[in-house]
Amino acid sequence: MSNDNDLVSKVLVLDSDPACYEKIKTFCEKNNLVGLKVQPDNVMSVLRSNVDLGGILLSESYDGRSQGGIQLAQRINAIRSELPIFLRREGAATLDDLPALECKCISAAYTIDDMRNLQGSIGEYIFSLSYPNVLVRGIAEITKAALESQFKGMTVDVAAPYIVRDRLIYGEIFTLIPIESSWCRGYMMLQTEEIALLELVKAERTHMSAQEGFDFRNLNGLLGEVTNLVWGAFKNRYMSNSARSAHLSQVPIIINHLHRYISFGSDNPQLCFKYTLDDASMESERKLEIYQKFVFNLNWAPEDFTENLISVEDLVESGELDLF
Repeated sequence: MSNDNDLVSKVLVLDSDPACYEKIKTFCEKNNLVGLKVQPDNVMSVLRSNVDLGGILLSESYDGRSQGGIQLAQRINAIRSELPIFLRREGAATLDDLPALECKCISAAYTIDDMRNLQGSIGEYIFSLSYPNVLVRGIAEITKAALESQFKGMTVDVAAPYIVRDRLIYGEIFTLIPIESSWCRGYMMLQTEEIALLELVKAERTHMSAQEGFDFRNLNGLLGEVTNLVWGAFKNRYMSNSARSAHLSQVPIIINHLHRYISFGSDNPQLCFKYTLDDASMESERKLEIYQKFVFNLNWAPEDFTENLISVEDLVESGELDLF
């Protein structure tokens, strides 16, 4: 697999053959996949929800019908075209015998007896970008620190980072900031729900007064401040000061609010973090969930990645330290 980190990705397992469950489960565990099951009647409603996914493992004979999986793949592709679909076939691990229209929405085929083709396809479609371990750990550290500085008396739980292929937006408040360095160009996003954020303001868990929270602009500003803090720490720690070209390409960012969808004009997967802010003393209050996503849609060169190491001399020169 192309990534050498502990990153995982959630996949929807749509397979109605109990005899295959154990092999698929074992495959997922060995390949950093978190398999999710759903009842056939609920497949489309789940896919229309805000569940972040990296791909779909789909049986050709799903729901007991010989072509049920292929027909479902076409329906899935119509609403979540960004998700790769891996089709389990009863015969050979090939799509050559299927009409071109049916093949168009399927990324790869595999069989339960030989899953090597699926392993290669997972690496190609889901874990196609390699993220340095020090970067992944550092992002979680600086974001946790930023959240703790803005939310008083709250514990910040950081879930295991994961890869997503879809383009869904979570919640109502969304921040977006560009990230540009010699080794990367893209965007960082923070997303959360307005009501949950408002409840924390009302409970005086932020540096705002309770009354200020009723103006949505102040809630926007609160998440914006967290974004600025994370961006500043990210810049100081990872972004090179080397000169970059003044003529940089751009692509349109497309946002569809009705479908909570955002596209950066790239097929690159997104690096995702989930932070949950909680306080045991607030039993009646909702937990605040904040999703952080990175998409490096314009440039990604991890081989050039470096962490800015600050020496004592640098701190003395900047005035942060004085010689005794």
